[in-house]
Amino acid sequence: MTSPITRLGAGARLSEAVCAKGLVFLSGMVPENESAGAQAQTADVLRQIDHWLAQCGSDKRHILEATIYLADMADYAAMNAAWDAWVDPAATPARACVEARLAKSEWKVEIKVSALQTEAAA
Repeated sequence: MTSPITRLGAGARLSEAVCAKGLVFLSGMVPENESAGAQAQTADVLRQIDHWLAQCGSDKRHILEATIYLADMADYAAMNAAWDAWVDPAATPARACVEARLAKSEWKVEIKVSALQTEAAA
């Protein structure tokens, strides 16, 4: 019997993405370019979100909700500049943005999203 849950990018601690019953749950995505500013880190995280959503048979137009964690709310405008350039204005998700201490001091942003799966996972 096959599992109704698909885990992608699975490791010992977490999966990068989990698909179940037509829903996609991404782990908190963090920047790979740790020395960049908030806008570039956000763009990097959004690129990763695009990648994992595609692997799960979804895309940014099907994001249902997003939670954005900023290490410093002073970076809110910079984060929004990247977000606004990326998000589909005809399909904006429910969104929350909070200030939080992130796991690494170099990270300025972490974003977690859930989306609707429109195709089978890759």
